[in-house]
Amino acid sequence: MIEAFNPPLRVLELIAPRVTEPARTTMIWMNAADARMRSLTDGELVWVYGPRRHELAGLEVDDTIPRGHCILRNVAGASPSEVVTVRKVEDDSATDRSQYA
Repeated sequence: MIEAFNPPLRVLELIAPRVTEPARTTMIWMNAADARMRSLTDGELVWVYGPRRHELAGLEVDDTIPRGHCILRNVAGASPSEVVTVRKVEDDSATDRSQYA
């Protein structure tokens, strides 16, 4: 498999829920051009790799976010001004299973 070009994204903001709010899912917002470069679509589940750990997060495309930047919600292991990389969740639905027949 050829590794795609995947430059890191700088975290503009990290959103955490308040104690009084119900638990929220992990999310990442990024520019449409950055999402296209990574073959990602709005609403897709993605891996967010931070400097200390990686987590699954829902993706929302937002063109108000500058290119090369992202906003995170409830992604542990990342802080504002740090860099993260984002990768598509690889499922095995397209795997050739003829060898198992």
